Amino acid sequence: MPADLAVIGLGHLGLPLAQAAAHSGIATIGYDPVRAPELASGRLPGDGAEGTLTAADVRRMLAGGFRPTTDPAELGRVRTAVICAPTPQAADRTLDLSHVAEAARALAARLRPHTTVILESPAYPGTTEEFLRPLLEEGSGLRAGRDFHLAHSPGRLDPGNRTHGYAATPKVIGGLTPACTESAAAFYGRLTDKVVRARGPREAETVHLLETNYRHVNMALVNEMAVFCHDLGIDLWDVIRCAETKPFGFQAFRPGPGVGGHGTALDVPSPAHGTRPLRLVELAQQVNDRMPGYVIQRAAALLNEHGKSARGARVLLLGVTYKPDVSDQQGAPAQEIAVRLMQLGAAVSYHDPYVAHWNVLGHPVPRADSLYDVAAEADLTILLQHHRTYDLQGLAVKAQLLLDTRGATPAGAAHRL
Repeated sequence: MPADLAVIGLGHLGLPLAQAAAHSGIATIGYDPVRAPELASGRLPGDGAEGTLTAADVRRMLAGGFRPTTDPAELGRVRTAVICAPTPQAADRTLDLSHVAEAARALAARLRPHTTVILESPAYPGTTEEFLRPLLEEGSGLRAGRDFHLAHSPGRLDPGNRTHGYAATPKVIGGLTPACTESAAAFYGRLTDKVVRARGPREAETVHLLETNYRHVNMALVNEMAVFCHDLGIDLWDVIRCAETKPFGFQAFRPGPGVGGHGTALDVPSPAHGTRPLRLVELAQQVNDRMPGYVIQRAAALLNEHGKSARGARVLLLGVTYKPDVSDQQGAPAQEIAVRLMQLGAAVSYHDPYVAHWNVLGHPVPRADSLYDVAAEADLTILLQHHRTYDLQGLAVKAQLLLDTRGATPAGAAHRL
């Protein structure tokens, strides 16, 4: 059966797009050889990459006509195809575009004239024109900008944000030609309240670069301030509370145990592109990468102050996802913190209302089913993520020692980062 839209890649970008499209009455298929079978059965894959969607949401999408598929032949029957393939960081911190290449080849072999192709996957400036376009043209025999429309639109969804949902978040569009831009804008205009037209794909791709690095650089600043203020005996959380009353020129960011999420800090690939690295981004990444180690340093110092050693200590980690009130663990600092604690000889357990099972170093970590009882028995409890369900006042009373890395506990109730 023909569909208006094919979403290629049903992860944290693709599945919410498919949900918004299905809700708007757009006949939608979702192509994903790995995740489609479970989604077609009304279940969520176990990787947590769907963000805030639930199995009930998926079942409603299926009832509304959404069709997950592993058959690439379905891609030749749509008017619009949006590539939402993952682009994880490789070991050298460059983006791995192999999944985008696989998606492009699957689409190119079936690409029809007049189709609108949009790349939403995180990408370096130039990826749409220099990487995606040749794959589509060589595989299809068609020419972008003449036979089919090609554009980039950076993913902007904020999982768990109850204020800025899909429709309320403006979409940036940059097409290969003005006609490409307008075709992509016409599609997104059915899903969002506002469409913003960029000058071209490179500008649209660089929007993602700027927005992502803005977050990481500012988080690095407050993370460094957290270490600085602790050394001087200054309450950083009170400093931020006062500073954010300034009505101009300041936006409040808060420190944490590390920076997780899919929007990893991006430096530009300098040698091949004749550009120099973004030095501030490099420094921000170094600062943020040190935060899990700093949490361990503070944890060991707290235990020592109370006559205990990290070796043999019972440590409870609260919240192992990268954001509050979501199940996604992508890039969450909890993994590294748990590894470091285990290397010190600590006995680690965890609690997270959104994570039923958690593995570290290939082994399951004990889950605290009775939260308050385990917190009372633990030598140290570390709050890594502040989920709404946590009664931090009650936990502060029950826990022997509580290290709050999010500044979420009442003043004086816990040791803050």
